[in-house]
Amino acid sequence: MGVQFLAMSVDSRFSHKIWQEGELSEMVQGGVRFPMLSDPGGRIGQVYGVYDEEAGVDIRGRFLIDPDGVIQAIEILAPPVGRNVQELIRQIKAFQHVRNTGEAAPSGWQPGKMTLKPSPELVGKVCKQWKPEMAFD
Repeated sequence: MGVQFLAMSVDSRFSHKIWQEGELSEMVQGGVRFPMLSDPGGRIGQVYGVYDEEAGVDIRGRFLIDPDGVIQAIEILAPPVGRNVQELIRQIKAFQHVRNTGEAAPSGWQPGKMTLKPSPELVGKVCKQWKPEMAFD
């Protein structure tokens, strides 16, 4: 998809190695295929607003950062709730489409579905082109 994935936690690289070789390789054949970085002390987690000082851990955060280094999307979840990989992939495809075309991807957009062309003529008239039920097609 032309993206780079990184995982990060306050855990040591040794913990990541054990997690990768044990648990992750059981869930994903061969384990995850992206780097897992260690953030001892949570300094990077603090910058992104996901470091829980009291617990001394980074809570689950996902950040989509474009090629210019600009954060385009943030998702922060409490530890007991898992992330949705399909939604992550959908968002990556939507941001790539928007970047390549200048079009807007409405709620629930999937590749091949209708996009919107931002213009002064569209302002106040989105409801004539796009309906909420289209997000669930």
